[in-house]
Amino acid sequence: MRSLASIVLGFEALVLALVTPVMISVADIRPAVAVPVCLGLAVLAVLSAGLLRNRTGYILGSAVQVGAVGLGFVVPVMFVLGLAFAAFWVAAIVLGRRIEEAKKAQQVGSAAPTTSTES
Repeated sequence: MRSLASIVLGFEALVLALVTPVMISVADIRPAVAVPVCLGLAVLAVLSAGLLRNRTGYILGSAVQVGAVGLGFVVPVMFVLGLAFAAFWVAAIVLGRRIEEAKKAQQVGSAAPTTSTES
Protein backbone atom coordinates (compact mmCIF):
# COMPACT_ATOMS: atom_id res chain seq x y z
CA MET A 1 0.00 0.00 0.00
CA ARG A 2 2.82 2.34 0.89
CA SER A 3 4.55 2.08 -2.48
CA LEU A 4 1.40 2.83 -4.47
CA ALA A 5 0.53 5.78 -2.25
CA SER A 6 4.05 7.19 -2.48
CA ILE A 7 3.96 7.01 -6.27
CA VAL A 8 0.70 8.97 -6.32
CA LEU A 9 2.10 11.59 -3.96
CA GLY A 10 5.33 11.87 -5.94
CA PHE A 11 3.54 12.57 -9.20
CA GLU A 12 1.14 14.89 -7.46
CA ALA A 13 4.04 16.89 -6.01
CA LEU A 14 5.36 17.39 -9.52
CA VAL A 15 1.97 18.54 -10.81
CA LEU A 16 1.50 20.88 -7.87
CA ALA A 17 4.89 22.44 -8.48
CA LEU A 18 4.01 22.95 -12.15
CA VAL A 19 0.73 24.64 -11.24
CA THR A 20 2.68 27.53 -9.72
CA PRO A 21 3.50 29.28 -13.01
CA VAL A 22 -0.03 28.59 -14.26
CA MET A 23 -1.48 30.36 -11.25
CA ILE A 24 0.84 33.30 -11.78
CA SER A 25 0.44 33.73 -15.53
CA VAL A 26 -3.06 32.46 -16.29
CA ALA A 27 -5.00 33.14 -13.09
CA ASP A 28 -3.14 36.41 -12.33
CA ILE A 29 -2.39 35.36 -8.78
CA ARG A 30 0.47 37.25 -7.16
CA PRO A 31 3.69 35.20 -6.92
CA ALA A 32 3.79 35.96 -3.19
CA VAL A 33 0.60 33.90 -2.86
CA ALA A 34 1.02 31.29 -5.60
CA VAL A 35 4.53 30.15 -4.71
CA PRO A 36 3.92 29.35 -1.02
CA VAL A 37 0.55 27.71 -1.69
CA CYS A 38 1.55 25.48 -4.61
CA LEU A 39 5.08 24.70 -3.53
CA GLY A 40 3.88 24.28 0.04
CA LEU A 41 1.42 21.62 -1.12
CA ALA A 42 4.15 20.00 -3.22
CA VAL A 43 6.50 19.87 -0.23
CA LEU A 44 3.68 18.53 1.93
CA ALA A 45 3.08 15.78 -0.65
CA VAL A 46 6.75 14.77 -0.57
CA LEU A 47 6.80 14.94 3.22
CA SER A 48 3.71 12.78 3.52
CA ALA A 49 5.21 10.25 1.09
CA GLY A 50 8.14 9.96 3.45
CA LEU A 51 5.87 9.52 6.45
CA LEU A 52 3.77 6.70 4.99
CA ARG A 53 5.25 4.24 7.48
CA ASN A 54 2.65 5.39 9.96
CA ARG A 55 -0.83 6.89 9.96
CA THR A 56 0.45 10.48 9.91
CA GLY A 57 1.59 10.14 6.31
CA TYR A 58 -1.84 9.03 5.18
CA ILE A 59 -3.53 11.88 7.03
CA LEU A 60 -1.16 14.43 5.47
CA GLY A 61 -1.61 12.78 2.07
CA SER A 62 -5.35 13.14 2.40
CA ALA A 63 -4.90 16.80 3.31
CA VAL A 64 -2.86 17.25 0.14
CA GLN A 65 -5.76 15.80 -1.85
CA VAL A 66 -8.15 18.31 -0.31
CA GLY A 67 -5.73 21.14 -1.04
CA ALA A 68 -5.25 20.05 -4.65
CA VAL A 69 -8.99 19.97 -5.26
CA GLY A 70 -9.31 23.31 -3.48
CA LEU A 71 -6.89 24.86 -5.96
CA GLY A 72 -9.68 24.37 -8.51
CA PHE A 73 -11.33 27.51 -7.15
CA VAL A 74 -8.35 29.46 -8.46
CA VAL A 75 -7.34 27.38 -11.50
CA PRO A 76 -10.43 25.48 -12.70
CA VAL A 77 -8.45 22.69 -14.36
CA MET A 78 -7.24 21.73 -10.89
CA PHE A 79 -10.74 20.48 -10.11
CA VAL A 80 -10.15 17.80 -12.73
CA LEU A 81 -6.53 17.11 -11.79
CA GLY A 82 -7.24 17.28 -8.06
CA LEU A 83 -10.16 14.88 -8.32
CA ALA A 84 -8.11 12.55 -10.52
CA PHE A 85 -5.29 12.45 -7.98
CA ALA A 86 -7.78 12.02 -5.14
CA ALA A 87 -9.22 9.03 -7.00
CA PHE A 88 -5.70 7.65 -7.52
CA TRP A 89 -5.04 8.18 -3.80
CA VAL A 90 -8.15 6.24 -2.77
CA ALA A 91 -7.41 3.51 -5.30
CA ALA A 92 -3.83 3.21 -4.04
CA ILE A 93 -5.04 2.76 -0.47
CA VAL A 94 -7.80 0.28 -1.36
CA LEU A 95 -5.73 -1.76 -3.80
CA GLY A 96 -2.71 -1.61 -1.52
CA ARG A 97 -4.70 -3.11 1.33
CA ARG A 98 -5.99 -5.87 -0.93
CA ILE A 99 -2.46 -6.66 -2.10
CA GLU A 100 -1.18 -6.77 1.49
CA GLU A 101 -4.03 -9.08 2.52
CA ALA A 102 -3.32 -11.36 -0.43
CA LYS A 103 0.39 -11.48 0.47
CA LYS A 104 -0.44 -12.33 4.09
CA ALA A 105 -2.84 -15.05 2.98
CA GLN A 106 -0.21 -16.47 0.65
CA GLN A 107 2.43 -16.45 3.41
CA VAL A 108 0.06 -18.17 5.81
CA GLY A 109 -0.81 -20.74 3.15
CA SER A 110 2.81 -21.47 2.29
CA ALA A 111 3.85 -21.60 5.95
CA ALA A 112 1.22 -24.20 6.78
CA PRO A 113 2.72 -27.65 7.26
CA THR A 114 2.12 -29.98 4.40
CA THR A 115 0.99 -33.43 5.37
CA SER A 116 1.75 -36.37 3.23
CA THR A 117 -0.74 -39.22 3.17
CA GLU A 118 1.38 -42.18 2.19
CA SER A 119 -0.19 -45.58 2.51
